[in-house]
Amino acid sequence: MSAGFRTLAASDLDRTLIYSSAALALGMPDEQAPRLLCVEVHEAKPLSFMTETAAALVQRLAAEAEFVPATTRTRKQYRRISLPGPVPRFAICANGGHLLVDGRTDQDWNAEMRRRLADGSVPLAEVRAHLARVTDPAWLRKERVAEDLFAYLVVERSLLPENFVKDLTEWADGRGWTVSLQGRKIYTVPKPLRKSAALEEVVRRTGADQVLAAGDSLLDADLLMAADAGWQPGHGELADSGWRAPHVTPLATVGVAAGEEILRRMLAQVAAGAEDGAAAA
Repeated sequence: MSAGFRTLAASDLDRTLIYSSAALALGMPDEQAPRLLCVEVHEAKPLSFMTETAAALVQRLAAEAEFVPATTRTRKQYRRISLPGPVPRFAICANGGHLLVDGRTDQDWNAEMRRRLADGSVPLAEVRAHLARVTDPAWLRKERVAEDLFAYLVVERSLLPENFVKDLTEWADGRGWTVSLQGRKIYTVPKPLRKSAALEEVVRRTGADQVLAAGDSLLDADLLMAADAGWQPGHGELADSGWRAPHVTPLATVGVAAGEEILRRMLAQVAAGAEDGAAAA
């Protein structure tokens, strides 16, 4: 990474850079499937993948910029992932509730986020009580609490009532919470718990001159809005909802190939930013 112009590249992981076996192709014929690298194993089973080309690109990106994974995963779930290259200096977990520095939890940051949550949204217990009232065992598979910060449901999508997510979103919005449907999971997350909040802290600590971001879900919208340039794949909540921002490029590419394209776009922007910085010096 250049000691002069500094770029920070923050990216969501699941369905942006890494993909489960169910999400790999998204319509791609088997004969066109690229060579893959497994980056996550859980209970002795391969769980998440990226293409071998994307694996090489993410190592280049980490060498040329401050690469920051930004995920809604808990710290435990994030640590199951083995991305190519060295451990990132910073990683955003639990949708911004935790900031890892050299792989270790920054306790001061977590305490700060919990203070913000206490002021900006109803308690988690109230949300969980509401979820218990409105969910049905016919389609609910699991209800989980993540880091004592937010809750999510694992559902059978084919049996989910048509207006459930809409109704839950309306209920949550007035109480300072947001709702996101990602695959088989429905997340309920307090609004102050944002990836962009942790990103701003990382930018402050690194003094980055240029911030890039990528993501596919509504929980990534604030991350993208906080960047100078961003990219969203052709699949996911943002694509399905038609979400747009002037500095965010919606890609046509879907599935695991989108991870490759995002990394290529980021690397090109890193190079362009370095050239602009050198010209201005």
